[in-house]
Amino acid sequence: MGCLFFALMLLGAWILLAIIVSILGALGVIGGPAGGVVQAAAIAVIIVGVVAIGAMGRVFGASARTLGALVDVARRLENGDYGARVGDAARGPRPVRQLARAFDTLAERLEADETARQALLADVSHELRTPLAVIRGNLEAIADGVHPADDEHLVGLIEETVVMERLIEDLRTLSLAEAGRLTLHPESTDVDVLLNEAAASFRIAAADAGVTMAVAVPADLPLAEVDPVRIREVVTNLISNAVRHTPAGGSIRVEGAASRDGSTLHLAVENTGPGLDPSVAERPFDRFVRGPGSKGSGLGLAIARDLVEAHGGTISVDNQPGDGTTFRIVLPVGPAVPQDDA
Repeated sequence: MGCLFFALMLLGAWILLAIIVSILGALGVIGGPAGGVVQAAAIAVIIVGVVAIGAMGRVFGASARTLGALVDVARRLENGDYGARVGDAARGPRPVRQLARAFDTLAERLEADETARQALLADVSHELRTPLAVIRGNLEAIADGVHPADDEHLVGLIEETVVMERLIEDLRTLSLAEAGRLTLHPESTDVDVLLNEAAASFRIAAADAGVTMAVAVPADLPLAEVDPVRIREVVTNLISNAVRHTPAGGSIRVEGAASRDGSTLHLAVENTGPGLDPSVAERPFDRFVRGPGSKGSGLGLAIARDLVEAHGGTISVDNQPGDGTTFRIVLPVGPAVPQDDA
């Protein structure tokens, strides 16, 4: 519209100039002693005006084609074609091309969200199908008299329902965290005590697996304004993974320290296992990412990431194939940002 307005202004100026030249000619000014010079200047101005209008016309035409392409892409997106792009069709002045690029970026994000949504639905369906199939098969066997309705078979059914319940709760936590609606209940927390208690709950399991566990946390760690339940959930998940993937004779080390200025806490869970599988190492914090033979849901690390980020912190992994992994967490000591519940 700006190009069109400018072109119309040039056209108006050209018409006005033509009218002035005609009036001067009618009054005999152009025909006077200086008439030739005035007439030549007027013609030169008119020619420049025509060239300028032509150039602006080309710019306006290119802009109009780009806007037409934008409209076409918008209609395709409306109809569910998330692969539509303006791409190389973008022409015209810089603001118009920037608009086209921004629109393509929006389309790419829509396509990525749609792909993630479809993948999530497929993954959830797959994860729910297995326990449901086990429950149905056992119930049909009991109903047909193949298995007795005794404690042995009923306990197995209860365990499968627990698996489903845990999966559904994990999905709920994940969805709330990713939507920014997860409720946190921050309070002054002694992270030293939290880490020692979390590690203590796995000492028997680690000993049974032939794995040694050590905790290296100074007693003078500053209190942190965090949700102790959620942070313990993160640490517990990391230690549980370490126990499962550390072979006999290996070790697990839980560490905690404060930054020099005391504004952040640095936590780490290190193990001497084989390291992350290459298929997992590329995207360890994605949903439903599991290594070969894993019995987990593939949501633990994704939830850990979202819980840490909900506190304004970060989580990362240092993977050393054959030498183990180290998960590192950085948490602010100050209060977490309050969030609304679902």
